[in-house]
Amino acid sequence: MAQPVEFRFCHRCGAALLLRRLKPGEPERLACVGCGSIFFLDPKLAAGTICPLDGGIVLVRRGIEPAYGKWVIPGGYVDRGEAVAAAAIRETLEEASLEVAIRDLVNVYSYPGNPVVVVVYLAQVLGGQLRAGDEALEARVFPPTALPWEELAFPSTGEALRDYLRRFGT
Repeated sequence: MAQPVEFRFCHRCGAALLLRRLKPGEPERLACVGCGSIFFLDPKLAAGTICPLDGGIVLVRRGIEPAYGKWVIPGGYVDRGEAVAAAAIRETLEEASLEVAIRDLVNVYSYPGNPVVVVVYLAQVLGGQLRAGDEALEARVFPPTALPWEELAFPSTGEALRDYLRRFGT
């Protein structure tokens, strides 16, 4: 499936970029008509944590789009040059005001047609006090039997919670 063209000009020579299939079996790629440079539309990496706390699981209600008002695990984008686990720790502090340590990898989630790859870790809460950060409306602990399945923001959130419950329990 071809991605929408968001880039029109080559970053090297300024000539036009056109979608072309360069090799059989590979997706179409943006290629420069001038210098032949290939412009790769790489995925965007996100990292999140599942934080068991007080017999439940920490979720935050999103205060930004996409999925405003929906529930997610604490997480967000990894900055260029940042370690993925460090981004998960940073995002948990920013979104839920919790200091955590990474304990295990839950799984990695990606979907056809979606440029975001989500890495989810199991984290241990070390400190802080649960409260919503500036991009969240609310932060709460949900017992595993009362998770808001119908109000989750993204498919990766639901899959990660199911994987966690299956592998680690509570």
